[in-house]
Amino acid sequence: MAGSLSHHIRNICVFGGSSPGKEKEFLESTNHLGQVLAEIKIHLVYGGGNLGLMGGVAITAFLGGSQVLGVNPEKKKTKAGLN
Repeated sequence: MAGSLSHHIRNICVFGGSSPGKEKEFLESTNHLGQVLAEIKIHLVYGGGNLGLMGGVAITAFLGGSQVLGVNPEKKKTKAGLN
């Protein structure tokens, strides 16, 4: 395969935890991923939260200049109105 994958991949979807995890390396890794995505100009689609691991990658990518789209699906209700 010639060239870098960043020339072919324009968007990536990330879904991760809404907590930072028990190890600081988890959050450091998501922040690093966000930096790399921004550097190679890959846009991010993620789970929509601004907390924890998902928030870490999203905020870092956004601050680095990537386009970021948060998807936060609404819970569907039944006919009886139960969740």
